[in-house]
Amino acid sequence: MKIADLQFENNVFLAPMAGVTDIAFRRICRELGCGLLYTEMVSAKALYYGSENTEALLRISEEEKPVAVQIFGREPEIMAEVVEKYFNKREDIYLIDINMGCPAPKIIKNGEGSALMLEETLASEIVYKIKKVSNKPVTVKFRKGYSKDSINAVEFAKAMEAAGADAIAVHGRTREQMYEGRADWDIIAQVKKAVEIPVIGNGDVFLPEDALRMTEVTHCDGIMIARGSQGNPWIFKQIQDLLNGRIAVEPSPCERIEMCIRHYELSLYYNGEDKAVREMRKHISWYIKGLKQCTEVKNAVNAEKTSKGAIEILRSYKDFLK
Repeated sequence: MKIADLQFENNVFLAPMAGVTDIAFRRICRELGCGLLYTEMVSAKALYYGSENTEALLRISEEEKPVAVQIFGREPEIMAEVVEKYFNKREDIYLIDINMGCPAPKIIKNGEGSALMLEETLASEIVYKIKKVSNKPVTVKFRKGYSKDSINAVEFAKAMEAAGADAIAVHGRTREQMYEGRADWDIIAQVKKAVEIPVIGNGDVFLPEDALRMTEVTHCDGIMIARGSQGNPWIFKQIQDLLNGRIAVEPSPCERIEMCIRHYELSLYYNGEDKAVREMRKHISWYIKGLKQCTEVKNAVNAEKTSKGAIEILRSYKDFLK
């Protein structure tokens, strides 16, 4: 797949997810064939004012390239200045994605994320001003619309293209739906027909077969995986296998635990003890979901305060599953 002058080895991408797509998880997804990785969404205003915690979200390893950074905000001048100051000089960042789809209440109340779908003129100005200063491709991620009474993805897509966006990603739910109900793939197909730039489809790709169906229904140029990758980074390899006529193989229970331990070790390496222990609890619950006695193991891990103890629990669990 190609976006502007960037050529990717495949068209299956990891969606930006707050608290999930950190440097450790991205590296694993890349090893399993993900074509493009996105950082967690980053506040342009926080970067503008020098937030060290926000800058930490932008750590990128050599092993995970190519990587896109996703920013959010609503002040065109601040966002453009951040792109020019922070991202233009960084060779490890391949493109700039603008978040116009986040449905979180704390984002919406500031007029950011999917709230921008209600302000098409402002959204266009943000894209235009960032594109004007960026030396990297600029893309936009948004939703079907803000609510069932405000479904404007097609018109919004045309406006983003006119403002200079090099590609767009469309999640087939409204902000009102959050992550409930089914994603509307027909709206993605309508967007694809309406614009000339590449369109990436997002929403309800949980199995490799879902990716094939999305492609058939929408004719989208790329596929973006979000919750379908949680505890299942193998989905990227499985999709590529299906696309290339091979059988998509499911990991065994022991392979799931082995990957979970590797993920934990990478999180320790990049994030340190305290953050790894805290962040890995949710990842572990995703990796072991559906396995025998997973609830007991999840509870034991959640009560454990050290990485050594948590990893020992996982190793014992692997022995039990053999």
